Amino acid sequence: MGISLGLVGLGAFGSVFARLFKNHPLVDRVGLCDREPERVARFAEDASFGDKFTPSDAYESFDEIVNADFDALVIITQPWLHAEQAVRAMKAGKHVYSAVPVVTLPDGDEILDWCNKIIETCKSTGMRYMLGETTYYRPQTMYCRRKAAEGAFGEFVFSEGEYFHDIEHGLREVSRRRLSSKSGQEWVEKRKKYVERGIYGGPMHYPTHSVSGPMSVMKAHAKEVCAWGWQSQDDEGTSENIFSNETALFQMSNGSTMRICEYRRIGQPCREMFNILGTKGCFYGAEGNWGENRWFGIREKTVLNVEDMRESLPDEVLEAFQTSDTTSNIYGGHGGSHLYLAHEFVDAVVHERQPAINAWEAVRYMAAGVMAHKSALKDGETLEVPDWGDAPE
Repeated sequence: MGISLGLVGLGAFGSVFARLFKNHPLVDRVGLCDREPERVARFAEDASFGDKFTPSDAYESFDEIVNADFDALVIITQPWLHAEQAVRAMKAGKHVYSAVPVVTLPDGDEILDWCNKIIETCKSTGMRYMLGETTYYRPQTMYCRRKAAEGAFGEFVFSEGEYFHDIEHGLREVSRRRLSSKSGQEWVEKRKKYVERGIYGGPMHYPTHSVSGPMSVMKAHAKEVCAWGWQSQDDEGTSENIFSNETALFQMSNGSTMRICEYRRIGQPCREMFNILGTKGCFYGAEGNWGENRWFGIREKTVLNVEDMRESLPDEVLEAFQTSDTTSNIYGGHGGSHLYLAHEFVDAVVHERQPAINAWEAVRYMAAGVMAHKSALKDGETLEVPDWGDAPE
């Protein structure tokens, strides 16, 4: 017997995941929710949704769907709403899948407060929370976690993660679409209050693509950080972020050093990747057609393709998607991570276990970025990174 899922947010990104979750063989029923009725109608009128969706499961507000009788909610709404909606959903007795990041707000203290609320809500309700971080299920990350489990890295020495995404290559359009919606217009008004207080965010407030690779492979979290920011002259006075780019250096709980770059002004193609160096082996990652994925041992070099690195999925899951998906890549975008994310959440709920990217893992990613931004605001002062410990079994 499967579970029921409410899908909240059916914009460009949410629409992709709506089909993934609906097609999973362990999902028996789906609900659809968006404040823009035409988005719900697009799926409600899609014959392929007819086996798991009925018109009575269409909702126009979060208030409606959070009180409906679903086992879980998949929240892919505006980033500033993620944490609040996740907490409300768990208090209403629903497991939560949240799009990244945990929350986006200009005030780092508010972000940390929401991280704490999510942990406390998981504890008090017994509900499970999963962050939909794509880098965690890129083939490179899966491969490196296997190598780490084998001890092939030896002792971890150094790692570096990068999210290079120039604002002129898609991000401005994403922002435009978000701000044109009802929730987006509400954010415009809310953001003005931060500006009036002189509070500005930075790229490190969205750190999950860059930190999750090294941190999940090493099973280590950030202890201390020093960071610096840089602002493009083109951004001065026009951006809600005080820095265009931020670079951070972390001391990790395993004694290694990790460098993280979150850059929104850089003249190269988008890159979400990492390198990890150990005493016995090293991994150098590549994205798309840019370079090679390479594993180095002391006397070896191996060039890796995607199939070498990707982990297998259950046959019934692959069969369901091969039957229902008409695209050439059933694994989805962001390095083929989408299908793994959907499967991990559904499987965790069905089998009553903590998902891999659980609340405790997720807040470690966010806290690292928040404290890096705080350090950059203090011109590189070394700061401690708060930690909520490991997830309970």
